Amino acid sequence: MLRKTSAGVLMALALLIPAAPAAAGSAAPGLDASCQTVERKLYKDIRQLVTIDLDTAPEVEIRVVANQILAATKAEALPVLPAELQERLDGPADDLRAFLKKRMLTAWTAALRISVGRTMTDAGPTVVAASNKVLDDGSIEASLAYLNEGLYAARELDCASPPSASPSATPSATPSATTSATPSATTTITPSATPAAPDGEDGEGGGLPVTGSDTGTVVGVGGALLLLGGVGYLIGRRRRSRFVA
Repeated sequence: MLRKTSAGVLMALALLIPAAPAAAGSAAPGLDASCQTVERKLYKDIRQLVTIDLDTAPEVEIRVVANQILAATKAEALPVLPAELQERLDGPADDLRAFLKKRMLTAWTAALRISVGRTMTDAGPTVVAASNKVLDDGSIEASLAYLNEGLYAARELDCASPPSASPSATPSATPSATTSATPSATTTITPSATPAAPDGEDGEGGGLPVTGSDTGTVVGVGGALLLLGGVGYLIGRRRRSRFVA
């Protein structure tokens, strides 16, 4: 009878204890990703909730601790861990004990890393740089410090920074207003020289002497005439000599 009463008291404490740290651990408001003031979400170090010896503690105490951890992780909206813990609470006590001893820290570390990664959504450059640094570190302590303090400090810096100037919609370079489409008034236009009249048109100003292919033709014709004249002279002389004889 006494054991059943103690178990009932412990189960009641399991439901009441998680609410106390939440009230005592409230922090100043912070900024969200859109730079709006919101209530901070505090992430507990669930290792501090394990105040019993997991090897020797009775089943009822194991379940009390498991329920405290479950309540804390649900309040923080952690992924992975609450579902796995609830599954063990619904199963045998030995599986729950083994989970708390070996698997819980691994699942909790993964849940914290996912939560850190989620803060980069729509975040500014300071938040992105700080979250990447925490992910590179990989420790539970770094994740808790960032989620509880570093995230809000980085958001304040990003929200205080002026937005980067957007590119102008109009081209910066405009055509010069001094550019004129008409010729300058000082520009002097000189008329082109009139070409010389060819030979025989006006009887004045003879053209250039004929050269090239025309000269070759004249020479050829003259040579032919000389040859024909020579041939005619020889033929005439021969006929004359025959006639005299």
